[in-house]
Amino acid sequence: MDRLELTGLTRILRFWGGEEEGVELNEDALDLYWVELGYDCLSVLQTTGYIERKFDILIDGELLELADTPRRYLALVNSVLGARAAV
Repeated sequence: MDRLELTGLTRILRFWGGEEEGVELNEDALDLYWVELGYDCLSVLQTTGYIERKFDILIDGELLELADTPRRYLALVNSVLGARAAV
């Protein structure tokens, strides 16, 4: 896999971080902050750990701090996946 889509991220987040009532992680929510979506930093870290293990990648912690919305998070993960595929 060389790309993580929103549907895949949603599935992983719901497993590791739960699902906040009334929050729909869709295209309209891509630019909302994690906390606005009901996810805390632990949920994002658990999701990241799972993604790192599943796809055998390592995501830079400093860059992860900047991935404070689903759109930025997907961009970060996909850039790491893309870099791995290019090697």
